Amino acid sequence: MKKISSVFLFLLLGLISCQEEPPVVPDGNSKINLMALGDTTLVDSIPHFIPMQNAKVILSSEYGLMIKYTDQNGSLILEGLPAAAYSISVRMPHPLNENILLVGNIRDVQVSPAQVTADTIFAEQVANTGIAINEIYAGGPLNNIFFFYDQFIELYNYSDEIKYVDGMIVTRVSGNNDGGQGPGADEGNDGDIDGVTYIFKFPGKPGETNYPFYPHTFLVLASTAVNHKNVVSTSYDLSNADWEFYNQFSASDFDNPNVKNLINIRSDRTVDFLINLVSDVIVLGSGVDPLWEDGLDLPTVIDGVQYKSSVTSRKTLDARVDKGFAQSPPKYSGKSMRRREPGVDTNDATLDWEPIPFATPGFH
Repeated sequence: MKKISSVFLFLLLGLISCQEEPPVVPDGNSKINLMALGDTTLVDSIPHFIPMQNAKVILSSEYGLMIKYTDQNGSLILEGLPAAAYSISVRMPHPLNENILLVGNIRDVQVSPAQVTADTIFAEQVANTGIAINEIYAGGPLNNIFFFYDQFIELYNYSDEIKYVDGMIVTRVSGNNDGGQGPGADEGNDGDIDGVTYIFKFPGKPGETNYPFYPHTFLVLASTAVNHKNVVSTSYDLSNADWEFYNQFSASDFDNPNVKNLINIRSDRTVDFLINLVSDVIVLGSGVDPLWEDGLDLPTVIDGVQYKSSVTSRKTLDARVDKGFAQSPPKYSGKSMRRREPGVDTNDATLDWEPIPFATPGFH
């Protein structure tokens, strides 16, 4: 027995020694010297850039997300980084106008091992509405019966004050395809985005204060506010959603009496509010522009997101609304897409959004 045990031990040690070496820990000797400058010009003239003091810097790579802040001179030194391609965004409130954010970003900053990389971000002005589209769940749960009626859109109030959703609109912008610039583009260059196919509104009128949206909270807008687990066990319970898309022009659309309704304002659309499983444009507007037929005026757009499954698909949403697109997960996977950080909008969905393994209605 002793001889057999010794032989076995020898063979075991030999097998262990023949195994592949463990993966090398990523190097952490690289460095980025970053300067952030923001355009503070409040009129149509030559941009005036100032150092972005104490601005939030979001650094993302294959190794995850990192959040830092610039110093009083608008600079940031990032040390001990692994070699990788980094996307960097920077944001801060406009020093003279609280309704404006200074937002800038750069993609694919290549950082080599043990090298120092220097770069400058020039931030532009974007509207600071306090409300952002935070999550879009479109693809349906894991199933083989083509069920996708548990879709929802989630909003987030990233401000420190109560906002009101009275009169706001939620639109699906999937038209404008035949020979045009595509959904969400400014067809004709007349200052609006075109291709609205579905448009639902919150009750009331813009400026009224009947429907508060409290700071740092979420609103879940369900296509149908029921417990979808009763149909597909891998689905989600949306019976406690904050709002429900209800089409009063449909004879069969279900209405949960315990959930407030967004109402269809297109009488020619007689089906429920549903969005494409893998590729679409969703726009949230103030509702101030009542003539949606000729496009949504850009100043009335609160937030907009284009999502798609293929990186080679055409980007059509006007860059003044968003410069990038969210990567959508596969359909019928139960996965969702969400901002990396609640409400953080750098005007580039490619940086701001990511696919997530399961939907998170009402939380992050």
